[in-house]
Amino acid sequence: MQFSVRISDYQKNTMLNMCDAELIGKEVVDGELKININESYYGTQIIDKDEAISLLKSASILNLVGKETISLATELGIGSKDGVKIISDTPFLIIFNTWHEFLLYLFF
Repeated sequence: MQFSVRISDYQKNTMLNMCDAELIGKEVVDGELKININESYYGTQIIDKDEAISLLKSASILNLVGKETISLATELGIGSKDGVKIISDTPFLIIFNTWHEFLLYLFF
């Protein structure tokens, strides 16, 4: 199981774009909606499951695509299957997890 990732900072939050590695280069089409799952957005860094778990737990904003990626996140209690949007058999999930940052602010 491999994942493609891109990590960036967005307004003092860590943003993680992650997808199943085999989805890079795929175009998802649903009617007039077209989404390109590409390296410029989902990154060129390929990681394994252990590193993916660490990144999923530490990110504040997560843009996730793919069955393996979303399954891993929901198994960790990050996000919910109820929030998953399926487009052309490809699952998408966006999570804003700012509570962790808020707690850090309160205690430090």
